[in-house]
Amino acid sequence: MMQWNKLLTRQRLGKDKPEKAEDARTSFQRDYDRLVFSSPFRRLKDKTQVFSLAKNDYIRTRLIHSLEVSCVGRSLGTIVGYKIKERHELDDFTASDFGDIVAAACLAHDIGNPPFGHAGEDAIRSGFASWYETVKEKLTLRKQEKADLDLFEGNAQGFRILTRLEMQARTGGMQLTCPTLATFTKYPRESLISTDILNDYSGKSAKKHGFFQAEKELFATVADTVGLIRRSPDVAWWSRHPLAFLVEAADDICYHIVDLEDGYRMGYISFKKAKKLLNEIAKRPDIKQKANTKEEQIKFLRAIAINNLVQEVATIFLEREQELLAGIFDGDLISLTSYAETLNCIQSQTRNKVFNHSEVIGIQVAGYEVLGHLFTEFVNSTLYSTKKGKLVKLMLPKEFCPAESESSYRKILKITDYISGMTDSYATNLFQELKGISLR
Repeated sequence: MMQWNKLLTRQRLGKDKPEKAEDARTSFQRDYDRLVFSSPFRRLKDKTQVFSLAKNDYIRTRLIHSLEVSCVGRSLGTIVGYKIKERHELDDFTASDFGDIVAAACLAHDIGNPPFGHAGEDAIRSGFASWYETVKEKLTLRKQEKADLDLFEGNAQGFRILTRLEMQARTGGMQLTCPTLATFTKYPRESLISTDILNDYSGKSAKKHGFFQAEKELFATVADTVGLIRRSPDVAWWSRHPLAFLVEAADDICYHIVDLEDGYRMGYISFKKAKKLLNEIAKRPDIKQKANTKEEQIKFLRAIAINNLVQEVATIFLEREQELLAGIFDGDLISLTSYAETLNCIQSQTRNKVFNHSEVIGIQVAGYEVLGHLFTEFVNSTLYSTKKGKLVKLMLPKEFCPAESESSYRKILKITDYISGMTDSYATNLFQELKGISLR
């Protein structure tokens, strides 16, 4: 059984001792501030949420989405924090500590995502697979290392950014607190786990992986520090930190509700349909008395819907607290709300009308071409010496240029660090330069 006193420790990754509680700026507020002022967080301003390079200036980028999710997460964490502090007599912590941990983890939840949204992740996987087929006879990768790249994951890249790439001269990178890092990690397992070990495990947290082999020991340190339950002695696989379920819920709430609003603002979903779906959660038939325009009505309903979902998710979390602490509960919280059917309808509507719209699909297809080409060119330039490769290698920023002594796995990771860290615009412009489509 996990214990809240340990789950909330102020121990920072890379530090010897936990920080002392302070009245001014707490350890978890410092985590939030470090994230806001980090370079990869800033680059989220030009990374796709749903609409890449959108001309409508109302549409959200990854940066705005992350800020919105962090606000919802702070509310969720603070609400449950009041009750949990009271239940367990946690005199050394405040309800705000819960909220600040969840808010910081939410703020970082997409920090490792590559350009062009989730299609960017698959573009890197496909780029690696295509490239690997041409070089596998002369390349040495361990099975676990190959799995990291076959299944390239923005969540694992995010953990790598937080613990190694940012402020990389220090052990632990940004040296965030272990509770924030554990709460950030929605998938606390390595990429390669045999089916014998998984044994048809259907829990949500095992669907993907949350760290690469390069950061496996760093996550083990985080897990041990906060007292996560290890699911297997044979592989790196733990239960989630309970607060990670609130991060997932905050993200789910925002992308269901806000993607619907964005779909309406882009003209893909009718006002009538958006209003009906939102009102099934907001339950405000008097909406016309509260807002003058259609846009204001949708905004108003969006805000009420999010609040209603927050209140119900918090209640469910508190009801399931003992199962969460025991590592037994491993589902998504919003599916247990009374609004689950409506949320499924919203997801279906946004998938059919928005995600599958030709303009959105067109950008995703372009993303495969852009990121696949960049991956091939830069990996070849670091592993194989050709005339063109030597020139391409000169285009790599110094921090992403691997040393000759590094393993093939580490060299490839540095290229994925570079590509996944690009903004949509930067990746597009660099692709055009390499293709000779445009010249500076």
